[in-house]
Amino acid sequence: MDLSAELAAARESYTRSGLTEDDLAADPFEQFERWYAEARDAGIVEPNAMVVSTVSPDGAPSSRTVLLKRFSTEGFTFFTNTASRKGSELAHNPRCAVLFPWHPLERQVRIDGVAHELSAADVEAYFSQRPRGSQLGAHASHQSRVVSGREELEAAYAKVEAEFEGRPVPVPEEWGGYRVEPETVEFWQGRPGRMHDRLVYRREADTWRTERLAP
Repeated sequence: MDLSAELAAARESYTRSGLTEDDLAADPFEQFERWYAEARDAGIVEPNAMVVSTVSPDGAPSSRTVLLKRFSTEGFTFFTNTASRKGSELAHNPRCAVLFPWHPLERQVRIDGVAHELSAADVEAYFSQRPRGSQLGAHASHQSRVVSGREELEAAYAKVEAEFEGRPVPVPEEWGGYRVEPETVEFWQGRPGRMHDRLVYRREADTWRTERLAP
């Protein structure tokens, strides 16, 4: 099936709104809070879903979707298996990129920053709040490793379910979290004629400088 013609013709005209310098909050954290609230209120499915991109030791990039679970002026936090591909790559190079793709609002938020591994206490506090099924899954799945098939995963889940029956599920040794401390945060708003608004906050010591990029 040749999709070339269909893809070449696929386009939308972005007309919902614009973004000017006067619209911006004093810092990217307040601006993110505003846009996140609008994404949530617009009914976007999992507005906290974000694409995290990392780089392997030989320079190969990889991306995957995770869920934002904490947010503050210190950064954007997510939890995962630290022995996964993303965890291994962050251990080698903590620099990463984050993308929130809020297509229904014709918006993106792009973040470049450095990932810091969370303390055991922070990880324990979040893990204890997770649904029990997710806790068991964290033990059963050694993320990113090759498995023989679905049956192997189901057998592993059944094993840990029996192992922890009737008692709390502890945090797996290879499970943790990361806080991405931003260095740049770009707010992208679609505009007609592909003349999009791209306004960027850049960290300079303890302050933030803003600038506009060509679309």
